[in-house]
Amino acid sequence: MQIRDATEADADELASKTGAPRDVMRNLVHDRTVRVAATDDTVKGFVSFDARRDTVHITQLEGTEDICEELLDEPIRFAHKEGMAVELLVPATDSQTKEAVENSAFERDGNGPTFEGTKTLRYRLDSS
Repeated sequence: MQIRDATEADADELASKTGAPRDVMRNLVHDRTVRVAATDDTVKGFVSFDARRDTVHITQLEGTEDICEELLDEPIRFAHKEGMAVELLVPATDSQTKEAVENSAFERDGNGPTFEGTKTLRYRLDSS
């Protein structure tokens, strides 16, 4: 599996993984840092993130537990290099992503907001 920068050509596969419209995913590729895990030009998962002030915010994380762990290395590496923390929200019912996040040394930092009736958990990893 190869981890690479997402391109506009990946928008269809990203949309199919999230249920979001293709145009939304195309904009995501342009507006955020998006890395994909791919084999034979097939996207198996992705992570999108941006940096504001002293924190890298992971905005989306999709894939199996193992793929998510591998993808989390990207924003963690960036944050460590810049001396920043990393934060993300995980749907409370998504045990696979919660496991990947916890395996990557994130600590639960309380409850996050509710989106469309889905409760979230806030996770944080400090750069120290």
